Amino acid sequence: MNSIPDWKRIDTVLLDMDGTLLDLHFDNHFWQVYVPNKFAERHGLPREEAHAECFRRYDAKAGTLDWYCVDYWTQQLELDIVQLKQELAHLIAVHPDVTDFLAALKSAGKRVVLVTNAHRKSLNLKMHHTGLAVHFDAMHVSHEYGYAKEDPAFWSALRRGEPFDPARTLLIDDSLPVLRSAREYGIAHLLAVLRPDTRQPDKDVADFAAIRRFGEIKPLADLGQA
Repeated sequence: MNSIPDWKRIDTVLLDMDGTLLDLHFDNHFWQVYVPNKFAERHGLPREEAHAECFRRYDAKAGTLDWYCVDYWTQQLELDIVQLKQELAHLIAVHPDVTDFLAALKSAGKRVVLVTNAHRKSLNLKMHHTGLAVHFDAMHVSHEYGYAKEDPAFWSALRRGEPFDPARTLLIDDSLPVLRSAREYGIAHLLAVLRPDTRQPDKDVADFAAIRRFGEIKPLADLGQA
């Protein structure tokens, strides 16, 4: 499936953060390794038992706002999640070509909007470490709309704070449930990400067009198309 957008038909670009603009290795390592290890230390548990308990709790909240809420996990795990993220902040990394891509979108006259399930505290930490915030016209956090992006109702809620025409909007996201909810809502232009975590193999993107890196789809300022 052709992954190059028809830029002449797109006014707004909605961009996910973790796994899309940023390497998902940070989040995968944090939640799959670092937090379970800290949970074991905090509660005096064997690592295997602590890992199993963390993943049991994760699975119970997958796809919900609680899963993305640092305050929820701070309370549930009795760990300072924000502090732990700061301890690993050196692992936060921007995917290749992202900065040039964001600049090219602005030069081509597109509205550039970050739309993330990440908690505002996580967003602030990552913007501080990457400096990407200057490239966005707006940044929206799903917690502030009452729905995770996996819920098609999120997009209706988002339009109340970020008016966009679904027929002239491109969403780039690494989550298949999010892309499916956006498609169900009616967002016309959708792109997946083949390798959200640079230390893992390509992921299955089902029937969605996908990119390996943003340089593949950078618009030209003078033509408004790739």
